[in-house]
Amino acid sequence: MKKLFAPLCLTALALTISACDKSPVAETKPPLVKVRTEVVASAPVSISNELSGRVVAPRVAQVSARVAGVVLKRVFAEGSEVKQGDVLFLIDPAPLKAELDSSLAALRKAQALAKQARLQDQRYGELIQINAISRQEYDNARAVAQQTSADVAANEAEVQRARLNLGYATVTAPISGRIGRALVTEGALVGQGEVTALARIQQLDPIHVDLTQSTRDLDNLRESFRAGELQQVGKNQAKATLIRDNGNLYPLPGKLLFTDISVDPSTGQIIVRSEFPNPDYDLLPGSFVRVRVEQALNKQGITVPQRAILRDSAGIAQVLLLDAENRVKQQPVQLGNVLNDRWIVNAGLKAGDRIVVEGLQHARPGEYVQIDDPTLPLAHSTDQ
Repeated sequence: MKKLFAPLCLTALALTISACDKSPVAETKPPLVKVRTEVVASAPVSISNELSGRVVAPRVAQVSARVAGVVLKRVFAEGSEVKQGDVLFLIDPAPLKAELDSSLAALRKAQALAKQARLQDQRYGELIQINAISRQEYDNARAVAQQTSADVAANEAEVQRARLNLGYATVTAPISGRIGRALVTEGALVGQGEVTALARIQQLDPIHVDLTQSTRDLDNLRESFRAGELQQVGKNQAKATLIRDNGNLYPLPGKLLFTDISVDPSTGQIIVRSEFPNPDYDLLPGSFVRVRVEQALNKQGITVPQRAILRDSAGIAQVLLLDAENRVKQQPVQLGNVLNDRWIVNAGLKAGDRIVVEGLQHARPGEYVQIDDPTLPLAHSTDQ
């Protein structure tokens, strides 16, 4: 029995020693994270500012009664399009016609008296040549003739005024545009001792948008222009894009008209006026809108995709920058406005830098990454 047990023990001991001599299996290194990159390039970039403002009608006419009288009829349809000269209201013309007739009668009387005085002045002129009358009588006849001539001119002016008033009984549109609701109804006595508003006409196509911009922003632009960092966009070349109150873009582009020459002392802001086509009257006066106005051009501008931007806990914008060895580094950047689907970078990057645009959630600062083939779908290791 002892002879059988001894070989078994030796065999077990040999197996144990053999197992202890084997070294542990080396750990496998995880694969590098695959990312896609973009090389930063400089190109001309429009510098735009998003300003808020109100829609304003370029021409507004307050239709008022120019003579006193009773409104007989409203001719126009409320809310319709009217043209300059279209009849809007009819005021009772009877009293005005009577004034015109009275002025005409007075004119005829003055003309008759003037004719009589003129003939007498001619006769006295012949008599004074032969000393048949005194010089005083001739001078009196000459003065009467001049006075009656002046009376004729005064009566002609009264007739002209009466005709104008009779014409004002037919109220017409002073400008073309869209007319609102009627402010008076038939039977209303208007123009009696005060100006009576009858309706309001507004020109809506094209339409203006008055924007407000701080003087600080304008000063920064001027300093950039003088330093040569930015190039000013010409007035006729500056584009404007309207953003409605609901966030949708207005489909028709506008243009910048002018910047006001005075600053509002209470707000420190200045008015910037833009103009937009409004053929369907989608833009109504008084509406609150925002407008993206191109005010400068950066010939060496830098933009990055919006998806390449990360923000830390403090809200500072950053990108993941790669060095020559494909090591990841966090790079803070100063962002400007959004141009299409890209951020304008004012500081923090230069042409030739490589930034990560896909795979940001797997890349870590200080780690190496692998540049993936952009023609294939991006796949990351599940070991991360």
